[in-house]
Amino acid sequence: MIDLAMRQGKGPVTLSGISQRQAISLSYLEQLFGKLRRHEIVESIRGPGGGYSLARRADKVTVADIIIAVDEPLDATQCGGKENCHGADAASGARCMTHELWATLNEKMVDYLDSVSLQDLVDQQKQKDAAQNVVHLHRNGNHAAV
Repeated sequence: MIDLAMRQGKGPVTLSGISQRQAISLSYLEQLFGKLRRHEIVESIRGPGGGYSLARRADKVTVADIIIAVDEPLDATQCGGKENCHGADAASGARCMTHELWATLNEKMVDYLDSVSLQDLVDQQKQKDAAQNVVHLHRNGNHAAV
């Protein structure tokens, strides 16, 4: 998604391009982007020169939106939030002793991921790329500003 967002405004982005740049299986990307399209996070453009683009601005898409769209579980409990924890007395349906700890961690993770936008990640990546370019220029003896 960061790869796609960094290329916004330059036309549709192909999954094969993302696959090559990020070393991710094309078939896996096709599955993910199908889910992202159904959740209206990306839109597909068919035909020659087609590909994908964001369906809304990167600052309006959170990491939590993306994770929820692709059905990735955000759960640190052993019971999947069902409160029938591993090691607990199955007959009583009791929670394990650390259930509340892991359930609270789940809430904190979701809150955090909901506070991070795709644009935040794009901005971080651009800063990282700029810093790497400066280091590369310095190592090559070229001290010109980037």
